[in-house]
Amino acid sequence: MSGRLWYVAHTRPRCEKKLAQHCLRERLPVTLPCYKAAHKYRGKTVVFDKPLFPGYVFLQLTPGERQTAHKSDYVANLLTVFDQELFVRQLEDILRALETSLEIRLAPSIGKGMRVKIKQGPLRGIEGWVEERYGMSTVLLRLDFIGQAAAVKLDATELELI
Repeated sequence: MSGRLWYVAHTRPRCEKKLAQHCLRERLPVTLPCYKAAHKYRGKTVVFDKPLFPGYVFLQLTPGERQTAHKSDYVANLLTVFDQELFVRQLEDILRALETSLEIRLAPSIGKGMRVKIKQGPLRGIEGWVEERYGMSTVLLRLDFIGQAAAVKLDATELELI
């Protein structure tokens, strides 16, 4: 791997796996950390790999291979990693954690006082403010109706910042 440096490919929406497959076909070293996600469809549970960092794929490239990665329609931007050693340590830590049986998810950057919109479920489209955050994934969301507030507890992954 001499001469290769780490780069972070910022992908087009929902193209992480497609870019990883493209890189494998082109014989470019690629890392796409994923976790197992289960969804129920019509009574059946389907388990699939979901990218831990949506929108990002990690590549090892020589300067001449950058263009090959960019040739795919899946890359929006190729970011340079300035501290290669720190990046390698952090990536190894994440990959080691993914190999365990622990539940690992991307921690949403949603905190108290932030304005958010519910992106899924029966309250989809409703906007509100985060009142509290409990642990990694539960928020207490304040919804204002006619000058009154109603609170609902939701998983932070169901919210998006406004």
